[in-house]
Order: sequence, then C-alpha cells, then structure tokens
Amino acid sequence: MGVEEARNSFGPAEAIVPSDSELIRVLRSVFGFSRFRTNQEAVCRAAVDGHDVLLVMPTGAGKSLCYQLPGVARGGTTLVISPLIALMDDQFSKLDALGLAAARIHSGLDRATARRAATDYLQGRLRFLFVAPERLRVPGFGEMLAKRKPTLIAIDEAHCISQWGHDFRPDYRMLGQYLPNLRPAPVIALTATATPIVQQDIISQLGLDRPKRFIHGFRRENLAVEVVEVAVSERPRMVRELLSDSTRRPAIVYAPTRKHAESLAQELAEHYPASVYHAGLEPQLREAVQREFLLGQLEVVVATIAFGMGIDKPDVRTVIHIALPSSLESYYQEIGRAGRDGAPSRTILMHSFADRRTHDFFFQRDYPPAKVLTEIARNLGASPRPKEEIRTKLGMECEEFDKALDKLVIHGGAAVDLSGLITPLNHPWQGSYSTQVAQKRSQMEMMLRFAETDQCRMAALVRHFGDLTDGRQRCGICDFCAPQRCVAQRFRTATDPERQTVYTVLRKLRELPSIASGRLYREIYPQRDVSRSHFESLLGSMARAGLVYLEDATFTTDERTIPYRKISLSESGREWTEDTPVAFVMKREQENTPKSKRVKASQRVHASNSGPVPSLPPEALSLEEKLRSWRNSEAKRLGIPAYLVLNNQTLRAIALSRPTTVGALAATSGIGYAKLRRFGDVICRICVE
Repeated sequence: MGVEEARNSFGPAEAIVPSDSELIRVLRSVFGFSRFRTNQEAVCRAAVDGHDVLLVMPTGAGKSLCYQLPGVARGGTTLVISPLIALMDDQFSKLDALGLAAARIHSGLDRATARRAATDYLQGRLRFLFVAPERLRVPGFGEMLAKRKPTLIAIDEAHCISQWGHDFRPDYRMLGQYLPNLRPAPVIALTATATPIVQQDIISQLGLDRPKRFIHGFRRENLAVEVVEVAVSERPRMVRELLSDSTRRPAIVYAPTRKHAESLAQELAEHYPASVYHAGLEPQLREAVQREFLLGQLEVVVATIAFGMGIDKPDVRTVIHIALPSSLESYYQEIGRAGRDGAPSRTILMHSFADRRTHDFFFQRDYPPAKVLTEIARNLGASPRPKEEIRTKLGMECEEFDKALDKLVIHGGAAVDLSGLITPLNHPWQGSYSTQVAQKRSQMEMMLRFAETDQCRMAALVRHFGDLTDGRQRCGICDFCAPQRCVAQRFRTATDPERQTVYTVLRKLRELPSIASGRLYREIYPQRDVSRSHFESLLGSMARAGLVYLEDATFTTDERTIPYRKISLSESGREWTEDTPVAFVMKREQENTPKSKRVKASQRVHASNSGPVPSLPPEALSLEEKLRSWRNSEAKRLGIPAYLVLNNQTLRAIALSRPTTVGALAATSGIGYAKLRRFGDVICRICVE
C-alpha cells in the first residue's frame, strides 16, 4: 500500500513504513511544505520506523509536524494526549483545514460531541484523536481506546509528566500505567522545555523503550532578551510606553494573576486594540480573544500563563513579563512565542524584590509543610472515607486541604476516586515530596539568578537546557551583549571613580586565574567603602565590555550547595595597560522607582552608610531585633566588635528578606563564605522562628 492510499484508507490500524522520498511527498502533498525544517526529518523517520522518541525542540521550531506527518504516514489513528484545551483546539483546526479527519474529547465540549468522537475512533474514521490526560481516568475510557489500538501515540507538552518539570500535572504522571494497553504503537514524547533531569524522568515515567533522543535548537537567533528591575507600580506605565511603538506589536504581556491581567488589559485598550485572557473567562470569550489575536484584530493580549500554548502566531514582535515567572523553563517557553517568523523580536522581563515575596506566597500555598500531609494520612483509617469527612475532622479550609491531599496523592500516600473517597496507600511519600519541594525552590532561585546575573541571556538559557557547547556563544543582541539597543533597560556612562575601580580589578586579576567575586570585593575594599551591590554591578559592566568573564559556580559546605560568582580575566582584559582607555556603561536605576523600593530580588543592599535607610514593616522590625540580640551575644562570646559578626546594613537586609535556607542567605550583601559556614544555620533558624 502506498502512502497516498494509506492516507485515504480508514481500515485496520496497520502501520506502513514509507521510504524517505515518500515522506517528502507527504510533506508536500498533505502539509504543503516544500522541505523539512532543521532536524524534523530525522525525528519523523524515527517515529515512522516504529521507534519510541523523545523530542525536545523549542517553541516555534515545528514540533507538531514531528507527530502529525508520521501519523499520516503510518496509517490508522494517532492518539494525541495534550494538557491544554487551547492547544488541542488549535491543532484540531489546522488538521481539519488540511482535510485530515480529527476529533477532540475534553471538558470544553458537550457529551454528544465526545460520544461521536469515540464512535468515529472505534469505526476507524479518524486520523487524529486529541484527549486530555484527565480523560484516561474515566472508567472504561482506556479500555475503549484499546479496542482499536492507535498506530502512534503522541504525548504533547511532555514536561508536565515530571515532578522536576515547571508545569507538573498529576494526571500526566499516571500516563505510564495506561500506555501498555495501547501498545505496540510507538510513543513520541514532545516538549520545548525539558532540562536533562526532566528528560530522563519523562523516559522513565512513560516507559519508553530505548527511545531515540532528539534534543535540538534552544538558541533563538532573532530573540533579544532584556531584563529590567522596576517597581511594581511603574510596570503598567512602562508596558504602555513600550507598546506605544506600533513596530513592537503584536505583543503578548504575561501577568502574574488574573486581577493584574484584567486591570492592565483595560488600561492598554484605551490606546490600542487589547484584551485579557485567563482560565477564569468563559470558554466562548477565551476562544474569541484567541481568534481575534490570530486574525490581527487584537494587537495585544494580556494574559496569565494559560495563554499561548500551541498558538502559532508567527508575527508576535514582543513578549513582556510584568513579574518573574516561577522557573526558567516556563519563562523560556513563554518568550518562545515571539518571532516565530524569524524576524527580529524582543522579550522584556520586569522584576523586583516584590516578585520574590509573591512567589514565596504561592509556594507556601501550593506546597504545604510535610506535617500537614502527615496529619491527613494519619486520619485516613483503614478503609475509604469521604474527603469532606476527613477535612471537617481536621478543621482545615477547603483550599488548604485540597492542596495537601493533592500532594499526598501525587506522592503515593493516598488515592482518591471520582466519587471523592480517599483510600490510604502503604507507600513512603515523604522522601519524594521533600525532593520535589527542594526542586521547586531551586527553580525559583535559578530564575532569580538569571534575572540578576550579568551574562549573555540566550547563552544562559541554552546552558540551562544542557547544551554546554552552544552555551559558550554570546547572542550579540540581548541587554548584556548589546546594551545600546535596549528599549526598557537604561544605561549610563561610568564615572571616574568607577573606572578607577575597573583598573584596580584588572590589576588584581593578573595575579591569579580566577577568584570569587565576594573575596575580590573584600580584598579591594576591606573597609567596605564601596557597597557590595555596586561592586557587583561594576563587574557586570566589565563583563559586558568583554574585559572579564563571570561564571556561576557553587561550593559545598556541610552537605549544602552554595551558589557564588567567579570572575576571571578575558584576553581583552589581559591585554589592557594603564594607557588603554576603557569605555563601558552601568545599569541605571529606573527614574520613577522610589529609592526606598530599589531592593534587589536577592536582597543585595548597599553596605555603605550613605543614602536613605528604608523603613521596615513590623514583622521585619521584630526579626531585626532578634538578629541584633543574637549578634550582640555572639560578638561578646567571640570577643569581637558586633559589626564584625554582622554590620547594620546586612542585619537589615536579612530582616527584609527573611532567608530560610543557606542558599538564600548567600545572596545577601555582607554575607561571605566564612560567615555562611560560621553563622548560616543559626541565622536561618532565627528567621524561621
């Protein structure tokens, strides 16, 4: 049977294996493309040949074709498991427009539509069936699919399966238990945002059989990444001004909450066509916003992270985040929606210390203390009991109880059926839950470090996803590589004292191959007459000018991993002489940001005594007093002045940030390696009390 016959046949699900020339013919005759994009052909070939496949390819690089073309070429029906309704609807519409029979089964459709799709599947009328992962939990649904097995199974947004991923979905985690009944169809798992640890977890959880791995192309050559520290109150004004230039539209603006999205969309709509998109809107309204944006009737969509998954609008010129995302994985996926047509595009990330507080709040809400999960498990009894009965007995609020129970179920401590009955499971859940909590905290710390670190933005993202070779190459267009092109971040010319500091640093670096930036600071400024934060900013400017290399590194103490920044001399810096003019720029604080609010997300504050001292909220004042009391006692015990334990500025910075881990404490100005080793644990204990 030839490819064309197979494409038009709806008989038994028997896979065929076309030749390479036939794949090209399908590409042209069915999908209308003259040639494959980079890396697509090898992926399609592997899937058509019947291999399990793990594909990690950036947003906009053509992942969908990598399961759609093999699905057509193999004949029968391809089952696509997808996490978002918008993603399914978009792919369904495109396949339908190509004349390929497709159907969807998800919560946004009525029962009659779902029954019709199931019937069409069983009778072999479909080329593609899209289902949500939650659907597989419905009694009898998996058995229905197994009656007429698919010839290919595609798991889209596969990072959702991993507890290490940025968008972990419990129902995705359970997919592995349903797949054996649908075999021998090969499985292709696709995602844009899997780090090496997530890649391995996907393979393990899905039970992929010696999969072909394709990890490609994280670098986006046309995407200029810009990061700017700006007060929350100033962000709407900045967004409005940035997008007033019509060449920066169409645009997507990501907001942290529905409330933020709605208010900003309303404000922007007074100046250009704009609307809001979030999961709380009626499905018809969401679909209308999505359709109008794709058709160009809307120029700006202000959205939560629910928007954009699978939306293939090629001409998005700007993506703006008005708050820090929760992880580099989600950030990379969201900025990847800009510039899919290959034309120059820009992404702008706004951040400040307020974002850290917001994420801490959501983290505490979504990841309850282990003792809460333990208390629920202890009260389950030996037989199934209703959720409401357990919640009432414990006197817990609905949201708090549901969050804790959800985590208990995910990690194997209990099971909940569709009627709401909870069954205890004899499975040790504490270890995996503790590991996941630590991983989620680590993801946030990496996002903070990305926002603050002076390095090529694109190179940092490429390295994060495991491509260490390509990660050495600077992009040439981000705020680090090309500050003169920035549209949100402001720079100024360095002052004479700052240039003198540059000369001092260059002379010092000639004496040794590399040094931690904190140690270098203490050696050059033992009296702390220049603040640590200002010194770090100078180092960033030197790296931007190509005089030094800055590298994120770690050291381990007491089984803890502490991040720090290492600095070394570049070739340009090594060739420098006293007569060489050094021209470089410094980041300028945003003009309308009140000085009292200019606090780094990592809590670096000036160690000098100049400038206004910000007032502290009551809870921070209380912590400051506790720390001061401990500091004085410790100084007396050691027989040294109190400021040598912690100076007042460092004390206040700790009170503001309230770090609960040594890693978080390490980011505070005035806290070096020696202080971390000597006082880190006790300071964190005081902050937790």
